[in-house]
Amino acid sequence: MSPVNLVGQLPSELEDLAVELGASRYRGRQLATWIYRKSVFDLEAMTDLPKDFRARLGEVAFVEVPVPERLTPSQDGSQKLVFALDGGARISSVLMPDDDRITLCVSTQVGCGFACAFCLTGVMGLERNLTASEILGQVLAANRLLGEGRRATHIVFMGMGEPLANYAALVKALRILTDAKLGLGYSPRRITVSTVGLVPGIEKLGREDLKVNLAISLHAATDEVRERLMPVNRSFDLAALMGAVKRYPLASRQRVFFEYVMLEDVNDTMDDAHRLARLLRGVRAKVNLIPFNDWEGAPFRRPPLARILAFQSVLLDAGITTTVRWSKGEDVGAACGQLWESREATVGG
Repeated sequence: MSPVNLVGQLPSELEDLAVELGASRYRGRQLATWIYRKSVFDLEAMTDLPKDFRARLGEVAFVEVPVPERLTPSQDGSQKLVFALDGGARISSVLMPDDDRITLCVSTQVGCGFACAFCLTGVMGLERNLTASEILGQVLAANRLLGEGRRATHIVFMGMGEPLANYAALVKALRILTDAKLGLGYSPRRITVSTVGLVPGIEKLGREDLKVNLAISLHAATDEVRERLMPVNRSFDLAALMGAVKRYPLASRQRVFFEYVMLEDVNDTMDDAHRLARLLRGVRAKVNLIPFNDWEGAPFRRPPLARILAFQSVLLDAGITTTVRWSKGEDVGAACGQLWESREATVGG
């Protein structure tokens, strides 16, 4: 059996491993505490574990957190982290500080298979899913980079890939992130999972009792336009998507986030705004309008600011909380829709 990375293992799995090695379940809980609560990744530094147990553990397991191959700082204070994975693939995470919060944007796949027309990641196609270890490793690596006493305050699964298309690894990572006793102890209210609209995944996530935030990558208020921008709409149209959204369980004061990339002369008219307001009627919603972030060869343009603000006004007048979200990291290829990594060299920063 190949040695297993203990990062990405549930506390219960660490307990099971301890029992397999002839120790008590308590030793597994100690392991989880060292890795997830104390951010110690050297088995020999886990001083309250017996030496013979550490020796047996070292024969079948290891603790490995990825080291960023490249850090690219943006003028706005954000940082793009590029990780080289086994096999030569690369993924990106983005650290985005904003006053007293630090948001980490995490990837779940190498590339993406959903080919949204406005997103550079879709150009890569899908290479493979990330493991729970690789997903969680991005969080631990970013927190280590921030230094002692600091860590990302909010986690958004909006990086490379479609989170709900890598469902098992995503949920495993979420359980470790939100485990208040032996995991990283993040509040579910500070974690957001974004999806292009995989209806079965949305419904399944709603049954997990994780209570994390849901974000819908929407970008159009008619099936005709959405199909042109997002091929996934042919499988799950707006009626099916909005049905799943309305069934998603929300905690008190929790809302569903809707991401809407503003594309000039595609989805930015006042008629589009009114259609969007009607579509979201009856949904506890917040809309993030995202001015398009350009990339080489893109067939779209960002609308003029006046049009973006007029679009926002229509939604606000309809009683829908709406913000214009200026993406961080645009100058280093780290903004929404710009993440793209090559096997040969990093691109966009």
